[in-house]
Amino acid sequence: MLVVERVDVVVVGAGIVGLATARAIQDVSPTARVVVVDKEGSLASHQSGRNSGVIHAGVYYPPGSEKARLCAAGRTSMVEYCRDHGIAHDVCGKVVVAVNEGERPQLAELERRCRANGVRSELIGPDELRALEPHAAGVGALHILDTGITDYGEVCRSLGKQIEDAGGTLRLDTGVVSGSERSDGLVLETTKGEVVAARVVNCAGLHADRIATALSGPGGANGLRIIPFRGEYSELVPERSSLVRNLIYPVPDPRFPFLGVHLTRGVDGRVHVGPNAVLALAREGYSWGRVALVDVRETLRSRGFRKLAARYWRYGAGEMSRSISKRRFTAAIQRLVPDVRREDLERAPAGVRAQAITADGKLVDDFAFHQVGRALHVLNAPSPAATAALEIGRAIAARLELSPGGS
Repeated sequence: MLVVERVDVVVVGAGIVGLATARAIQDVSPTARVVVVDKEGSLASHQSGRNSGVIHAGVYYPPGSEKARLCAAGRTSMVEYCRDHGIAHDVCGKVVVAVNEGERPQLAELERRCRANGVRSELIGPDELRALEPHAAGVGALHILDTGITDYGEVCRSLGKQIEDAGGTLRLDTGVVSGSERSDGLVLETTKGEVVAARVVNCAGLHADRIATALSGPGGANGLRIIPFRGEYSELVPERSSLVRNLIYPVPDPRFPFLGVHLTRGVDGRVHVGPNAVLALAREGYSWGRVALVDVRETLRSRGFRKLAARYWRYGAGEMSRSISKRRFTAAIQRLVPDVRREDLERAPAGVRAQAITADGKLVDDFAFHQVGRALHVLNAPSPAATAALEIGRAIAARLELSPGGS
């Protein structure tokens, strides 16, 4: 078995948060020996490479939260990064559409949050909505000027190249099995040998709670559990992509945890429609046919999940029905864009969201970090984590308190 040399920092997870963290550590400590390990054979294999590519403005997040703060800074730094590294992007804006008068109060609340979070926005009427999105239907909308789009997979590849150019190492096809603290470092047992690190940052996304427990014992996950929710997407067929100019979102129902089905143009011109959010039957369950019994048992045995399911079963049933019925999925889209027909939609790759829940069944609404000894665990980093990734990385690097010369 290969024994890997001693390093200053190991980052577990080669998604956008892990790569941004490794790059931020190199900025703070240029001579630090940094290794990124990932069980997959490529970068951004899961959440970071399977999303709609939206650069979020920070509309929905409670003022003062980590999400609001890091997203606000992140949307600026992400656009700057894309511009500086030649990555396709567009700050195109989006509309959040009220389809009836009953949704106007929630639209006004979103506008208030925009002001609190420093997001440029304006309430507009139906005529102005039609000028922006001629096929959208609504009594009014909130026009968000700071929302954009990019290709986060390409951002990850750029970050990976920067890490290697700065002397770091990307060790793919390398899974973390266990870890133990010693006086001279944290020893990680991987599928390709031991790594001894002065610091470890766990950015394992869908497996973050398991890695936290493997490295730091029962308290590593801080009582949180990852529940996987599959986001099912469709695309408009190319000849109908003109139905959407930029991004069209519904007014979210404050009773439920997801934003609802929306339409987003990607930097490649394709229009994604979704997501329909259903419980995944595997941590990497990108289809109904992908089932991992160990994951299903773990989810169903979780007291927190059972409480969550009891609270949101009606919402979950609605999402399930749209997953099974293309007619119902199309009807959800037609609330926003009535001209969309069933035959306009074709299946697109799904994603799986790693959502942390507490033991009493509450969804963790903010980013969650937990430090145990030499390990720092990122236990909840759903959307807008991709938007905020560069700022999350900088915040983590600051928490590690590394010297300019490493550990």
